Amino acid sequence: MLKTQPVPNSADAGTPGLDSALFREGMSRVAAAVHIVTTDGSAGRAGFTATAVTPVTDDPASLLICVNAAGRTAQALISNEVFCINTLGADDIPVADAFAGRANLHGQDRFTLGQWDTLATGAPLLKSSLVSFDCRLTDARLVATHYVIVGEIVAIRLGEPKPALVYQGRLYHRL
Repeated sequence: MLKTQPVPNSADAGTPGLDSALFREGMSRVAAAVHIVTTDGSAGRAGFTATAVTPVTDDPASLLICVNAAGRTAQALISNEVFCINTLGADDIPVADAFAGRANLHGQDRFTLGQWDTLATGAPLLKSSLVSFDCRLTDARLVATHYVIVGEIVAIRLGEPKPALVYQGRLYHRL
């Protein structure tokens, strides 16, 4: 079983924290690719919309994601120990909204939008994605309100080349 550990934050050390509203406003000005992160296994099928995705290394190929620890998706992802990062195209806004909780769809119902498949791990792969990275979880650390999760990529599916979906200024944009 995978172990997680909390990472101390500056508030624990007596250092005054930064205003979280200012941080969120600053981050809203940073353009980021939009992804749907999915998982499936003994803890069930789940997913969420994410912009906090970044490569870690190319040998072994691995990616890092961040997910709110309070949600059911975080618990399912950690228990299942597999996930798929689906990078969205500009036409995937309805799917992005559904997995972000903006479409009045919950749990399994979110998977009624889009067409889904799987690769090596069994985590759901969105067929319309630009690229899908199928990962096995290798590390999870609780940092304040979020898990920082690293996964080793075990399979990649390249989708059709088309405009990407990015999020900036609290709006979606085509790139």
